[in-house]
Amino acid sequence: MTDHRPLVTETPAEHPFAQFVRILGKGKRGARGLTREEAREAMGMLLDEQVEEAQLGAFLMLLRHKEESPEELAGFTEAVRQRLNAPAIDVDIDWPTYAGKKRHLPWYLLAARCLADNGVRVLLHGGGAHTAGRLYTEQLLELLDIPLCRGWGAVQTAMQQRHLAFIPLSDWAPPLQRMIDLRNTLGLRSPIHSLARVLNPLQARCGLQSIFHPGYQAVHREASRLLGDHAIVIKGDGGEIEVNPDTISHLYGTTAGADWDEEWPALAERRHVKPASLEPAHLVAFWRGEVEDSYGSLALLATMALALRGLGVERDAAFEQARQFWDRRDRNALSIA
Repeated sequence: MTDHRPLVTETPAEHPFAQFVRILGKGKRGARGLTREEAREAMGMLLDEQVEEAQLGAFLMLLRHKEESPEELAGFTEAVRQRLNAPAIDVDIDWPTYAGKKRHLPWYLLAARCLADNGVRVLLHGGGAHTAGRLYTEQLLELLDIPLCRGWGAVQTAMQQRHLAFIPLSDWAPPLQRMIDLRNTLGLRSPIHSLARVLNPLQARCGLQSIFHPGYQAVHREASRLLGDHAIVIKGDGGEIEVNPDTISHLYGTTAGADWDEEWPALAERRHVKPASLEPAHLVAFWRGEVEDSYGSLALLATMALALRGLGVERDAAFEQARQFWDRRDRNALSIA
């Protein structure tokens, strides 16, 4: 005999989060984007783990299909910041690193390290090695002697002692890390990869952002403007904050509620040939002055200049200061054991 489920005679109450899935997914004519307030409430429920698993997947993929708006990114960011409980830590540059590199080595890490050695306070944060075939910041922290901090207290100490810290997203926003980790379950990157670049959790003087896909740079700038942040958005190499010296770089800036733009010319006469493989030890040898690398030299100097530009230094002066920083680096600070 078959056991039958009991008949449902009363309509169950709708889940509170269902309204946000419906807003995004109600057909071609009925669907719309979230308002800033709706985005803040929806992200708050996600962060407080008040949603069902099916709702989470549906929400993320509907957003990915629609493409997130500046208002949504701003609302999401506000919800995250409201829940951080981070101490007041002085940071000059917020440096999100979530993409990983696959064509060139992560020269941006030498840039961040050199800036910090010269007193610029840099906060790096990332979401782990989530995509095969890429080289991530987390994999190079020990090699490049970048402090790994597993909490805000450790970040505060590292900033005081080294002006440099890396903190994993999983240690300050675990629900966001869980959403990023769904990448291999859903088959697509979720909008959290974009959101993480806007967050600037410690309200640094300048937030740097790299968005690889054309059109998204202006969206991110507008989100930062809505939040009242000072930020520069570029199309960095591979999606990381690293100026590609082989191409023209457009800076999408926002300061004190006003947008501004700059275009930096390519630094190389012709495109460099990408290396056959990515060997992290090459970064150390380059820092030590044991090898030369035309692409790496131009990329790290331009990336340092970008950060200095974010701190108010004009372009030409920023490049000159970057060269001075690099020339006086302690070549023995890095070594391969």
